[in-house]
Amino acid sequence: MTNPHRIRAIREVDPVWIPLSDHTRLAAKIWLPEDADAEPVPAILEYIPYRRRDATSVRDSFTHPFVAARGYACVRVDLRGSGDSDGVLAGEYLPTELSDGADVIQWLARQPWCTGKVGMFGNSWGGFNALQIAALQPPDLAAIITSCSTDDRYADDVHFMGGALLNENLRWASTMLAHNSRPPDPAIVGEDWRSRWLQRLDQSGLWLADWLEHQRRDWFWRQGSVCENYAAIRCPVFAIGGWSDAYSNAIPRLMANLSVPSKALIGQWGHRYPHIARPGPPYGFLHEALRWWDKWLKGIETGIMDEPRMRIYVVDSVPPRQRYETLPGSWIAEDAWPPQSVKARSFVLNRGQLSERAEEEAALSVCSPQIVGQAAGKWCPYGINSDFPADQRDDDGGSLVFDTGVLGEPLTVLGAPVVELDLKSDKPQACVCVRMSDVHPDGAATRITYGLLNLSHRDGHVEPQPLEPGRRYRVRVPLNDTAWRIAAGHRLRISISTTYWPFVWPSPEPVTLTLAAGKSRLDLPVRVGVGADARLPALPPHELPEPIQVMTLEPGHLVEEFVRKRADGSLISRYDNDSGLLRYDAIGLDTRTVVRERFTILPNDPLSARGECAWTVAFARGEWHVDSRSHTVMTATAVEFLIEAELEAFENGVQVFARRWRRAIPRDNA
Repeated sequence: MTNPHRIRAIREVDPVWIPLSDHTRLAAKIWLPEDADAEPVPAILEYIPYRRRDATSVRDSFTHPFVAARGYACVRVDLRGSGDSDGVLAGEYLPTELSDGADVIQWLARQPWCTGKVGMFGNSWGGFNALQIAALQPPDLAAIITSCSTDDRYADDVHFMGGALLNENLRWASTMLAHNSRPPDPAIVGEDWRSRWLQRLDQSGLWLADWLEHQRRDWFWRQGSVCENYAAIRCPVFAIGGWSDAYSNAIPRLMANLSVPSKALIGQWGHRYPHIARPGPPYGFLHEALRWWDKWLKGIETGIMDEPRMRIYVVDSVPPRQRYETLPGSWIAEDAWPPQSVKARSFVLNRGQLSERAEEEAALSVCSPQIVGQAAGKWCPYGINSDFPADQRDDDGGSLVFDTGVLGEPLTVLGAPVVELDLKSDKPQACVCVRMSDVHPDGAATRITYGLLNLSHRDGHVEPQPLEPGRRYRVRVPLNDTAWRIAAGHRLRISISTTYWPFVWPSPEPVTLTLAAGKSRLDLPVRVGVGADARLPALPPHELPEPIQVMTLEPGHLVEEFVRKRADGSLISRYDNDSGLLRYDAIGLDTRTVVRERFTILPNDPLSARGECAWTVAFARGEWHVDSRSHTVMTATAVEFLIEAELEAFENGVQVFARRWRRAIPRDNA
């Protein structure tokens, strides 16, 4: 047998045009061994909408050449309507996107340089559609790696959490409005670039309105949610994520429900592939991925399936900071989910205390200021800038707080804590936020995990029902999965608020929740055993190829801050990010992206909430210069969400497109 680990010279081919069944063409870049025609290799597909020739080119250079040199054809495809591909991208994970992906897989398997075996991998969007396309069961798809993704588009994505509307929904819609306004490159597609650009501008649509029209878990969100039928996935799955990311909850669910060979890796990092992720320590993901691909695409017994099924990083207590270079901790291993090494430990929410015994019932009320949440950090941290939660004490000042006594020994939490609340509301619409924190001896509080529940969704997300004011309810609030070791001498804290801005859009009225202390409880998954730790192999080496270089012609800048206005006490979350003017020498292209976000609210008026996102994206080469400018504003009345948006495009300074939207969408128990 040929040595699978020998380094082979590779070549890059770009563009490669992949024909689809409806005669649309998708643009691709392929890295493959120079001798692949004589010695065919398996293909590995990454399928995303973020422009292969510039936007992801640096990231791609860290990954695809390394894998290709070890005997694979790595294929990076722009989705329909993105990059240089034909057509229009009119939404996320639409049936057309998934059937296109199946066509691409079939095309790859038929190429003379391919053995007929195809794998698929991706981070975020590419991790989503790897799962979704696997569920279509294309016959040539032999295995996938899904990173930072989800199995449930409604409950565990940028749109809703516990039925509560996330402000990330507005941010992401604004991001995609800008992405969809970017032109194909005339150097690749020729003179037709302008008509194709105008088609995208005109037909991609306002995704924010599409999403707000579906505030329940209906058919719109079930499309692409593989949790609807895990059994539809019939190829092996390697699921990867990080506790610092917003997308870690899907991995335990996948491990509990998949019936195919599967593995999981959950580290400490944010929303990126593990080999380029922060915070550290670094992980040699590319070597681990090669062991996976060698097993399932080449039939080589690498031993990867003989090792523990799940490798999990447990984070040790750290003081609250909004950025970490590394997170201390250690790796553990489990063979199944839920793990046998974990036992539930219950604490009662007594008056100001978390205790293992219930005390006399007491009524505790909370009506949080609308500004509680400014210590939350980013919903989806990348591990850069000011991404992480700050000291929770400021937010605790507007919350009900329950502490354990000082811990006499370390406490390792592994899994999803659940808080059951016995409560009543004075309003028919209400939201509750529950945070769990690690409280240090000096009083500093580091948020470990959190959960949200729109109380109209207390019995599910399909048929939400308003609350009956004054009536007592028993509600269950799951928190995000975590792996955290609280140090001896620290305390565990549960904090409960009725607001969490700017994470969550507020309820229509200020809400007072009255909690029955002594009747509410925390169920905590505590690791008491050692699982499969003894069989955990050493970490693979961390090795990165040399990335391509991008020249900075003009420096950028970044500002992230909260501002309080003295006149009215309003809180403004400000984010300004200018990429600077960048030159991609290999293709002679200059680009610039400028993002401006403002989320504003008054302390006592939920109807003052306002979100505003503006993007400018520009491209230039020689005499050719284009830019697009988008601006979206969202506000609300007690009964409607209000959207105002505009999109303009310019060629060499002359406006060639303009469109404006004004939409009023009823609040559906929100």
